[in-house]
Amino acid sequence: MELSKNYIPSATEEKWYKHWTDKKYFNSHPDGRPSYTVVIPPPNVTGVLHMGHTLNETVQDILVRKARMSGFNACWVPGSDHASIATEAKVVQMLKEQGIDKSTLSREEFLKYAFEWKEKYGGIIYSQIAKLGCSVDWDRTTFTMDDHYYKAVMKVFVDLYNKGLVYRGARMINWDPAAKTALSDEEVEFKDIVGKLYYLKYRLADTSAETTDKNESDQSFENYITIATQRPETIMGDTAICVNPNDERFAHLKGKYAIVPLIDRRIPIIFDEYVDPTFGTGALKVTPAHDINDYNLGLKHNLEVVDTLNEDGTLSEAAQIYVGVERFAARKKVLVELKEKGYFLKEEEYPSRLGYSQRSGVVVEPRISTQWFLKMKEMAGPALRAVLDGEIKIHPGEKFLATYKYWLENVKDWCISRQLWWGQQIPAWYDDKGNVFVAETREQAASLKLQASRAEQQDGESLQLAADSLQLTQDSDVLDTWFSSWLWPMEVFKGISDPGNKEVDYYYPTSVLVTGQDIIFFWVARMIMAGMHYKNVKPFSDVYFTGMVRDKQGRKMSKSLGNSPDLLDLIDKYGADAVRFGIMISSPAGNDLLFDEASLEQGRNFNNKLWNALKLVKIWEGRQMAEDTKEIVDDNFELVDETKQLFGEIDHLPNEAHLDHANYAINWFANRLQQVRADVEILYSQFRLSEALKVIYSLIWDDFCSWYLEWIKPGFDQPIEDEVYHKTIQFFEELMQLLHPFMPFITEEIYHLLSDKQDDLCVKQFSAIKEANHEILTSGELLKQVISALRDARNKSQLKPKETIKLFIQSEHSEVYRKIESILLKQVNAETISYVQETVANATVVAIEKDKFYIESERKADIQAVKAELLKDLEHQKGFLQSVLKKLSNERFVANAKAEVVDLEKKKQADAEARIRTIEESLANLV
Repeated sequence: MELSKNYIPSATEEKWYKHWTDKKYFNSHPDGRPSYTVVIPPPNVTGVLHMGHTLNETVQDILVRKARMSGFNACWVPGSDHASIATEAKVVQMLKEQGIDKSTLSREEFLKYAFEWKEKYGGIIYSQIAKLGCSVDWDRTTFTMDDHYYKAVMKVFVDLYNKGLVYRGARMINWDPAAKTALSDEEVEFKDIVGKLYYLKYRLADTSAETTDKNESDQSFENYITIATQRPETIMGDTAICVNPNDERFAHLKGKYAIVPLIDRRIPIIFDEYVDPTFGTGALKVTPAHDINDYNLGLKHNLEVVDTLNEDGTLSEAAQIYVGVERFAARKKVLVELKEKGYFLKEEEYPSRLGYSQRSGVVVEPRISTQWFLKMKEMAGPALRAVLDGEIKIHPGEKFLATYKYWLENVKDWCISRQLWWGQQIPAWYDDKGNVFVAETREQAASLKLQASRAEQQDGESLQLAADSLQLTQDSDVLDTWFSSWLWPMEVFKGISDPGNKEVDYYYPTSVLVTGQDIIFFWVARMIMAGMHYKNVKPFSDVYFTGMVRDKQGRKMSKSLGNSPDLLDLIDKYGADAVRFGIMISSPAGNDLLFDEASLEQGRNFNNKLWNALKLVKIWEGRQMAEDTKEIVDDNFELVDETKQLFGEIDHLPNEAHLDHANYAINWFANRLQQVRADVEILYSQFRLSEALKVIYSLIWDDFCSWYLEWIKPGFDQPIEDEVYHKTIQFFEELMQLLHPFMPFITEEIYHLLSDKQDDLCVKQFSAIKEANHEILTSGELLKQVISALRDARNKSQLKPKETIKLFIQSEHSEVYRKIESILLKQVNAETISYVQETVANATVVAIEKDKFYIESERKADIQAVKAELLKDLEHQKGFLQSVLKKLSNERFVANAKAEVVDLEKKKQADAEARIRTIEESLANLV
């Protein structure tokens, strides 16, 4: 078949993905092989995959494909997360666009719309995963609201409640006014801002504690205390002013009262060492309903709690003024009134940290609320030990281990209830007296109620109650999304809903978790907690943290900034392999990557490089010598007349020189391939996938395409030896196998175009790695170095490629070069190679380490031009040497740098000095 000029991704990607899935290559069932299990971090069903997902899915697919080709029963489970807050917000917005208000719907009606949303957008996400080439087992697709998963979450909640680990109580929590729900501490993102500190006057009141008439207070501002606050809109919730008992400025205020501006509420002045006398004015207004520290002070001093905010962030009836006004709009109105009535003194800028909802992006409000909580201290211990003892390895550990340790050692109870409809509804039922009954189903809760009623039955009384007639109301809240996803590695195999089943026993614990560093607390730590608690075993052996994908300016990619490209658009433009290549080549483990489409362009160029190599080899396929003809040539090589009739002139016959250097090339590349395979295997084990790709890329682009194919290439219009051709095909196939986990589509396509195949690369097993011959590898590196240096010297001497040279080699180890003479002659277009002990006059000199090479040509060179080029090179080399010497003369660098880094700089110095000597000798030889 005729190959296209360039590789066309669209012609292969859909074809091969369908072929792989039709063949069920991605499906997994328990068998006798060792399992390699990966569970996909379930993306939210709220939209399309972003570049962070693209990186994450690509890393997972690389690991899974490599495992599948290495004898493992690879199982990669796909799925998606219901994402309570984010999805409910999207559905509410969709309903608004249709003219529907959520408040007019029943819970069941709303959930119907939510599931329709899930079906639409969940399908989009899965199609993108397939488009990227991800080899997931589609028969195992799981959703966190599936029936079995829902039941598992209920089972765990009830179990933890019965163990006393889940409890319900009123506490200060983080409140999202936009989503109208509680948040966990981990869902609040703090940002450094420049806020304002407002200084206000609080009049001092009559000293009598019994006085309640505001008119009896001192209405003048002769006696007042100054308060500094960042939130003047909350002053209506003030229930005390607090000062430090050691602050002499306020000693005279013991037993005194102050008047809250605008609403004239009288509040006590209390004393507590919590107050920092040096901050602000040294006097703190205490608003227990709207600050966690104020709340604790309120508990300590038995203060009233006045909640001045509604759940949507507007001022409540308790605020008395500006009721129903949004909190920040109310701040402006309050400030205007404070100024008009003389309470305002001044304002100043103040650096502060403000908490924002990770879900909706709005400023979070501290709020006292009755919620469900999970005690975390007991859960954290085993999860911490599993990582510190090395049972679970974090990659890169030096970057994230300390963070993980700090969080688990300082963990707080987890607020697990959310005031939403979309999610797993909390399995708690209340009777008309407010008693709570926690059970997996209403029937079980009714049974608990019946048991409780019987226990309370008085002697002689009869109890006529049926379990199904008891009036119970289920808690309207749902559970935090993470309370379901922390069961993910177990429940995708129904390990909670059907414990001890064949699949969970085979696939669990999973092998590796690949995820983003931003959910180390939300998900990773909690999965470890759940796994240790319910299975008494780790959920995975390794955790690989990818970096954050940022744009070229270093900004995190987001829809709001408009700097995140559409994955499908990129695949249409560059092809899936190029996208995978581009994002992996610039993605060192754990470090943020600066996404640039130029890296995808590099991936597309690599595709075309592979395609051109294929076309070159396919040209040679048609020029192989038939086996019977080859025998005639071999048997009658000296009978030129007969063979001329078959091949034409004698120059067109295969010759011993070509066979010699082709055999050398084959021997060298076979060892080079084994060396790279061994190196890549180590990099896989260290999860240094970006480096592994770079090593493979260099092997293919440089060693195979630039060197090996050049070395074995037959002369113009000459046939290629059958043995050389087939060995080249074998190498090409092995390279495609090595590259396949990174770029699956083009490698499978080329594998089948190289020769007729009955198998598929996707499941082709890697052969055992053989130890490489380091002597031949060293020889090959030397050959490349010499060829490059001599070609560079030819160019500087302005010799055209067709012009032949005479090459003289001065070396104490001439036998090394005699082994590579045939290739060297061809590659530098030398008619002869001679070995000398002395300097060759009037020749261009090239030095490689201690050896020298002299180039002679028949054409007289432009001495002045050559000299100018050499002088320019000499200046550059001297400048480079000075930079190296400066670094080596820096005592701090030498003392603190790793030994290998210092050794590398010393080698740079030696090489530069050798090049300078060679250039100076070349200049001296010019006459």
